[in-house]
Amino acid sequence: MSTTPLTPQEIQQYRAETRGTAKLIHFNNAGASLPPDVVVDTVVNYLQEEALWGGYETEAKYQPALDNTYDLIARLINARKEEVAIVESASVGWGLLFNGIGFKPGDEVITSEMEYVTNLMGFLNVQKNHGVVFKVVPNDEQGNFSLEALEGLISAKTKLIAVTHIPSTAGGMMPIVAIGKIARKHGVLYLVDACQSAGHIPVDVQEIGCDMLSVTGRKYLRAPRGTGFLFVRKEVQDSLKLILMDSASAEWVSETDFKPRPDARRFELYEKNRALTLGLGKAIEYALNIGVDRIWQRIQYLADTLRRKLSAINGVTVHDFGPEQCGIVTFSVEGFDAATIKSKLAERGVNVSIAKTISTPIYMNKNHLQSIVRASVHYYNTDEELDKLCEVLEAIKS
Repeated sequence: MSTTPLTPQEIQQYRAETRGTAKLIHFNNAGASLPPDVVVDTVVNYLQEEALWGGYETEAKYQPALDNTYDLIARLINARKEEVAIVESASVGWGLLFNGIGFKPGDEVITSEMEYVTNLMGFLNVQKNHGVVFKVVPNDEQGNFSLEALEGLISAKTKLIAVTHIPSTAGGMMPIVAIGKIARKHGVLYLVDACQSAGHIPVDVQEIGCDMLSVTGRKYLRAPRGTGFLFVRKEVQDSLKLILMDSASAEWVSETDFKPRPDARRFELYEKNRALTLGLGKAIEYALNIGVDRIWQRIQYLADTLRRKLSAINGVTVHDFGPEQCGIVTFSVEGFDAATIKSKLAERGVNVSIAKTISTPIYMNKNHLQSIVRASVHYYNTDEELDKLCEVLEAIKS
């Protein structure tokens, strides 16, 4: 993989290929990135062809490109094509996988205090309905995930380790490769929520050692909303129950029997938005052409620079932690709530988001945080845009 930094000329090219960068400063990439023009055009052109020629007819014309999306996903995460499925979002994919596990009373699920609220509700649901116990590995005194504590919680009843790689409301990251080694050592199923990871940092399911992984398209992949995909290791596919099925996800054998597809697309249904599927593929292709390792290098530079600049502003507190931090930068401004800061920045053409307690409740409650500002950078952001954010904050405080 190349580690050559993105050049100023390349960054300007990517900005020129993204209409939105000419209109505003977008630091809400952890919510939804600005898509490249080619992604938007791909979706719009497909919809126009559907309107002119018919949905099924247009699908037949573009079938090779639609199929190629699976190849692109496999290449992005170092998986086999038969191990990926396209879904509407990371939450849909995660839910299909998690709820497909055959939980029994007394089974245990282990997670972290950085887990996303939707996933936590999934744990609570199986706790209430199936008598499953879920355990939380607390962060250590430095705020980092404790691998030693994880190993200490594993028992003969441990059914699943499930973690979110990059949390919604903090700039740290979970050590998912090290967790994977522990999961394999103990023969425990391992599910990773990588909704903030793909297109942000290189993701290699072989290195991670996960059995299952869920991804959304709208965040760092710069794909349209309503897109996502999941990875299911071939060896575990038959062990998962199908929550939904149709004649595309399973084969009709007789009036008394059917059998699932022999690949991960058993977790899909036939009817989906083909235009968005093409848009997802085009977004992944765009990222691969740049190089996710180069994207990650650029994001680290921008995020580290922003944290340093924010920390130099009197009254601004940066809340991120961990030995390796990502493109999500969380902070608070003394004397102002997060909603006010977000609103005042928006008035000046700067998009940020609010990281709320509800998103990662265990972490936020433990650290007595209610809502903080989340500025999430991407490779198409610039140093000048970082300076503008800080200038606005200085003006707000003065």
